[in-house]
Amino acid sequence: GRRMQLLEGLPATSTVEENAAAGVSIYTFNVTVSPLAFEGLAIPPTIVNSNPLTEAFRIESKGDLEYQVVTTGNPVLDYETMPKSFDLQIFVEDTAGRTDLNILTVQITDVNERPVFRGNMAIQTVMIYVLEGTPQERVYQVYAADPENAELKYSLLPAPVPFLVLESGDIFSRKVFDYEKDPHCYFLNITVTDPDGLNSTKTVNINIININDERPYFTTKQRIYRIPEEQSPGTVVANITAKDPDDEDSPSRLFYSIESSARYFSINPSTGMLQVTGRIDRDALPLQLHPNISVIVRVEDSPSGGHASEMEITIIIDDINDNPPECDPSTFRKEANENTAAGTFLLDLRNYCKDIDADPSNNRFNFTGLSGFGSNNFALESAVSGRLVMTESIDLENSTNLGVEVYSLTVRVQDIACPDYSNIIYIYIRIKPVNEFFPVFSNLSYEFNVPEITKVGSTIGRVNARDKDWPPSVITYSIVAGGGTRDYTNIFWISPTKGDVKILARLDYETTQKHILTVQASDQEKTATASVTVNVLEVNDEEPVCSPNFYSFQIPVSLAVGTNINGFRIECQDRDSDPRSFRYFIKEGNVNNHFTFSPSAGSNTSQLILASRFDYESGLDTNWIYRLHVCITDDNLLSARDKATHLIKTGTVTLSIRVIPNPTTVIATTPGFTVVTKRENLYSESAWYVPFVITLGSLLLLGLLGYLGFLLATWVRTRCPPAGKSDGKSLIQSTFCLSSQTMTKLNTVFDGEARDPVTGKIYEFNTRSGARRWKKSSEPLQLVAGVQVTSSATDDGGQGTDRAQVPSKKEPSEKRKDPTAETKPAAKP
Repeated sequence: GRRMQLLEGLPATSTVEENAAAGVSIYTFNVTVSPLAFEGLAIPPTIVNSNPLTEAFRIESKGDLEYQVVTTGNPVLDYETMPKSFDLQIFVEDTAGRTDLNILTVQITDVNERPVFRGNMAIQTVMIYVLEGTPQERVYQVYAADPENAELKYSLLPAPVPFLVLESGDIFSRKVFDYEKDPHCYFLNITVTDPDGLNSTKTVNINIININDERPYFTTKQRIYRIPEEQSPGTVVANITAKDPDDEDSPSRLFYSIESSARYFSINPSTGMLQVTGRIDRDALPLQLHPNISVIVRVEDSPSGGHASEMEITIIIDDINDNPPECDPSTFRKEANENTAAGTFLLDLRNYCKDIDADPSNNRFNFTGLSGFGSNNFALESAVSGRLVMTESIDLENSTNLGVEVYSLTVRVQDIACPDYSNIIYIYIRIKPVNEFFPVFSNLSYEFNVPEITKVGSTIGRVNARDKDWPPSVITYSIVAGGGTRDYTNIFWISPTKGDVKILARLDYETTQKHILTVQASDQEKTATASVTVNVLEVNDEEPVCSPNFYSFQIPVSLAVGTNINGFRIECQDRDSDPRSFRYFIKEGNVNNHFTFSPSAGSNTSQLILASRFDYESGLDTNWIYRLHVCITDDNLLSARDKATHLIKTGTVTLSIRVIPNPTTVIATTPGFTVVTKRENLYSESAWYVPFVITLGSLLLLGLLGYLGFLLATWVRTRCPPAGKSDGKSLIQSTFCLSSQTMTKLNTVFDGEARDPVTGKIYEFNTRSGARRWKKSSEPLQLVAGVQVTSSATDDGGQGTDRAQVPSKKEPSEKRKDPTAETKPAAKP
């Protein structure tokens, strides 16, 4: 109910031409305000909607409630592409709240428009590029359109250009372009016109593109260059230049290269600067023979596939004096004998030195400046020849030269041309010693005193020899004669380098008291000899040896004290020269001390004596068999103090004594029976078969002897009558078969010796009578007079014979009994 007619002249219809500019008035209307609206309009006229929707129109106030509808220019009205009519709804409201809404219809009218270019020509100036040498052809197609779809025509200005435009818009070239002769750019004004004469014009820019169709050429005329050798890398030899006709109006873009001699030179590919890249040695092959280097320079207008030109240049290498004289070797070692004569030629240095500079003026040199230790003994014949000679003979044994064997010399080899390069030659001359003198021993003869018990391998002395040669010769020692025995070829050894004499085998005074050696000293060329006497000093190293060393016999239990048991006597010898008398004692087996030796010391013979009687009835004695271990020592002449420091040797004898109980029958004769066994075995560990053979042979021999004994016993039994009886009791008959009995009466003998405590002399005495006399050094010791009884027996499978002297009366031969008769034992043993 609040709506009323406020918009005057609406609804209405209006027209406007297409392409109208912004602000073009389309329609004007007024607004009537109600009487209640004192303050005017609350909402001015506004286009609240359009059909179709558009922003191409707006309402502007003209003042005093008069308004007009104008174009906005956004978007531009186009009859051909936009709707032909728009319905605009206009709304207005006053302050009293009254509103009105009406429609203004705007119709678009068609207008003849200019033709419009399409494509790139519509927005920019078209740039067209044509390669030179391109044949006559279409170069571009122009596109244009008329809004009214009318037919259009194309035209080209200016007319003299070598192009034409067809009515269809095709642009054609009318010639073949040459970039080096024709203009490089053409501007074509293309005009399109509609039937009503409206037209549009656009510019087309045609550029002629240069192509690589020309060959570059060198502008450098020089072909020969000369440089000295040994130029540093980077040195500029030549600056090669060239041009390309294709680049007359722009900086040339050429590429340079060399076809040969890249070993010595290189060229900048952009600038054409030829430089040294490697060492150029005029003195080495091939430049030594051909000092000219040919270089082929190539220039191209493209890195690949372009046009190119080549040019040969020659570079001559000049020689400079850049090498010092060289000697191969630079160190020389020569030898000269110490007695070499003055003026002797030693070394020709020119044969070993040279200067490799190619130019003869640069390769000449001299030898100067001979110096160094001992240079006064040598000289150069001349600076040119370089011949080294001795100026005086050298004697190493001379005190001024003593110890000098090597002379160190230096010689300077120097260029004649400048700069005068030089080198040093080192010469070492060794003066070779000459063996002029014979070795000389420190003594004409040597004498060594060596105890006979010295250990094998011990050093017994030293010989020493020297000679006057310098440096001192190495002396070697050897034994060339002597030093051998029957058992050992060499019992002495000498150190080849030190001269120490050692023994290889044990010395024996008793065999050899002196050895004489011939020792030779050699310096590999000359020899000398000296005599060495080795005196073997006697040492008490031999044990007393007694005969017999084993004895077995029987004695009756009733044997009287002091009796020489079975007349047993031992005789001892000592291979040592002193003493010849011994001390005797029983070490083991002498139970209750029944036995003793007389004399106990001071003689080389002694008798076994019964010292105390046997007592079996009281039970004091229980042994019926005594095995005595007798010791014989050679210390009887030594004092108690000397016995602690001197060597003492002891021999042993074993005695087996069987005590026979009292017989129950009368024995017609004094029984006596002696069994002596002597056995000696020699054995070597390496000869293992010896004991086996000996044992087997002994067993066979024992069997044979047993069989012969059985035959002998059978024969004796058949020959001897049986024993008689007396007083109704059987008699125990002991029968002995004696092979021989001899009674010999001897003069008084001295069987003992002792040392006089006052004078220290040795005297001899008789153990029975006590007679004494001073000992004569040349008189041998006499034996005790007695009866010599020889008997044979076998004990423990061994066999042997020995002699013992028993003092007894000679028995008649008719009282011989059958040796096979058995003794009948008593009822009680």
